[in-house]
Amino acid sequence: MIRTTRNYHSYQNYDNREILASGASGDAYIILAGGAGSRLYPLTLVASKQLQLVYDKPMVYYPLTTLIEGGIRDICLISTPQDLPRFKQLLGDGSRFGVKFDYREQAKPEGLAQAFHIADTFIGKNPVTLILGDSIFNAGDILSQVLIGFKTGATIFGYHVNDPERYGVVEFDAAGRAVSIEEKPKAPKSNYAVPGIYIFDHEVVGVAKKITPSARGELEITDFILEYLRRGSLHVHRLARGVAWLDAGTSSSLHDASAYVQTIEKRAGIKIGCPEESAFQQGFISLPRLEEIVRQMPNCEYRDYLEQKVVAEATRVQH
Repeated sequence: MIRTTRNYHSYQNYDNREILASGASGDAYIILAGGAGSRLYPLTLVASKQLQLVYDKPMVYYPLTTLIEGGIRDICLISTPQDLPRFKQLLGDGSRFGVKFDYREQAKPEGLAQAFHIADTFIGKNPVTLILGDSIFNAGDILSQVLIGFKTGATIFGYHVNDPERYGVVEFDAAGRAVSIEEKPKAPKSNYAVPGIYIFDHEVVGVAKKITPSARGELEITDFILEYLRRGSLHVHRLARGVAWLDAGTSSSLHDASAYVQTIEKRAGIKIGCPEESAFQQGFISLPRLEEIVRQMPNCEYRDYLEQKVVAEATRVQH
């Protein structure tokens, strides 16, 4: 959902304010920013895929903003041993965004679902949301809306695409219920791809212990989804028209994502994937704290936006 305005009228009483999505407190949230990044070679010889630029921001800013917009404050970030120090340098302990990071290593890229093994103690007995570091959503508060209604089982999303053969694809019956999930099928049974965000109940850690690696030697996320489908507890939330999802995992899609972000930001005069702004909107950081953060930035377009659009508007509303 593309928003063309920011509403700061509800942020006048911001001091010591804490807002969490209903049902989000105590749950586990993971950004998976590991993998080999082979599809972006040779860019990934320099830095992790999720540290590449998407227009004017590192790629990881986008999934981080999605979680912050969902009211999430405790986040586990998983990456490779060589890239983890770079993420720590970029994001710090999370206090700049009013969140807290738990950093964990993915020693070898062995599939998306490996995240549940790496973060098992972080997950504990809580439901878990996994978002991929190369998935870019412009969907407003869609995550918090889904989290509010999440009780048990697994929830994935369905996004209508023209090239479903590139993704995991959901097949629906006449009643709109999911009946199959296929990974990169040659003959897709629908145009609904599964974007890179998944919500599982606490049983996912137990499922992770039963799933065996595929022929590629990886723990496939599709196998986890199929297990919940077999149990009859898989829910598919079809994303509405107007919601944007971009997969920035290849050189061409990275370029497309940058072009999309640039177009929207120039036309609407707002930024997509700006975690400082979203943290302020959520009440995670106060206006004085945001002003302090902005003062520490060098002179650049990013600082100008926060200073002239976010801080200035919030100050005007306050007075």
